[in-house]
Amino acid sequence: MASSIRILLVDDHPALHMGLRIVLEQAPGVQVVAEAGSGREALALIQALRPDVAVLDCQLPDMPGSQAAAELRRLGLATRVLALSAYTDDAAIRGMVEAGAVGYLLKEEAPAAIVAAVRAAARGEGRWSASVASRLAAWAVRPAAGEANADLTSRELDVLRLLARGWDNQRIAGDLHISEHTVRFHLRNIREKIGVQTRTEAAVWAVRSGFGEG
Repeated sequence: MASSIRILLVDDHPALHMGLRIVLEQAPGVQVVAEAGSGREALALIQALRPDVAVLDCQLPDMPGSQAAAELRRLGLATRVLALSAYTDDAAIRGMVEAGAVGYLLKEEAPAAIVAAVRAAARGEGRWSASVASRLAAWAVRPAAGEANADLTSRELDVLRLLARGWDNQRIAGDLHISEHTVRFHLRNIREKIGVQTRTEAAVWAVRSGFGEG
């Protein structure tokens, strides 16, 4: 039997904690291992418990959620961050995305969507509320016809196709039989060539350019 997805909830609103815990623990194969009300508490719990996913609010009492997510990435911990927030402004979304969040959902989403996003995050795949996805798409301009493949090597095209499916670096590396370091190298070159700043913007660009089709 597969092990449960281990979740840390990070939010400073007790009522939301309770509601989320009930929703997630009713889902098969999901376990809430702890709850935190601040960024520092969350980082300590992540280091101690190593959950699979941290469901993280964008604004915490002691620091922005993006700062906590960035610190998590700096520490090299494998816990994936799913942003769950009431904020829809570009600064909040971009901050979380650039800090490494694999998805960004609004708190108004239906329980089933939140559970699905948690499962996706555990696989390293992104889930985005519709309004968030539209903002991400606005940051990544679709190239003109015939320009999508311009200056991209065959290996970079392979990486883009898998990125468009929502795969993380580890899964891309395994499928292409290359190292994660090499995947990051290709992604850096891809971002420079298509004119975007972040991995998520590159993924959105790839989807809008048709790389995820078929």
